[in-house]
Amino acid sequence: MKRARVACGGSVHGAIEVNGHLKLNDGRIVKEDEVIWLPPVEPRTVFALGLNYADHASELAFKAPEEPLIFLKGPNTFVGHRAQTRRPADVSYMHYECELAVVIGRPARKVKREEAYEYVAGYTVANDYAIRDYLENYYRPNLRVKNRDTCTPIGPWLVDSKDVGDPMNLSLRTYVNGKLTQEGTTQDMIFDIPALIEYLSSFMTLNEGDLILTGTPKGTVDTAVGDEVVTEIEGIGRLVNTIVGDEAFPKP
Repeated sequence: MKRARVACGGSVHGAIEVNGHLKLNDGRIVKEDEVIWLPPVEPRTVFALGLNYADHASELAFKAPEEPLIFLKGPNTFVGHRAQTRRPADVSYMHYECELAVVIGRPARKVKREEAYEYVAGYTVANDYAIRDYLENYYRPNLRVKNRDTCTPIGPWLVDSKDVGDPMNLSLRTYVNGKLTQEGTTQDMIFDIPALIEYLSSFMTLNEGDLILTGTPKGTVDTAVGDEVVTEIEGIGRLVNTIVGDEAFPKP
């Protein structure tokens, strides 16, 4: 089942996909362009992987990590399908990152990899933008790169885990203004989903609503104000986002 969170008529609703429309939790059927899309889950702790695809690490002239390179993201970073992401005027290189996001479904502690999928509620698409100008040291990506407001569109759907046959065999694609610019497969992850759940739960408890953003393959390119960026993952969804400039946001 595909689930969403949307704002409609001044209220927030859970919704499911029905024949190309949205069925709200109050029973109404609405069109997809009649709502404001919100992140399909309300993130708790968010783990994001750096350099989890060998081809992307090579693209950036980094060696593939020997253990997961993980950093945390705040909930302020997330916006929904069809939302806008801000590109600051002072940057020279800002690129998308199409990523499979794993949603934890129940508390997980010291999980063995062969049992890992039992703790997954479902999957969604994330586009975790990075500004290369803001990188400062070997520990990449740093706080300022990956925790800016609006920098991580996510959605549209949370797809139940039982409806995804093999999450480690899904194609990922990104289109900028309709042109295919990135293409890869989850088969090429260095650390697969069971390995990541086993690793994280070995030293901390994962809770319902926690997210793991699993990294991106090669093919990241600079984006500009006005660009429409579409990140899609086979069987999970098609996430649309638009790049806007500073003028679209109120001054502090």
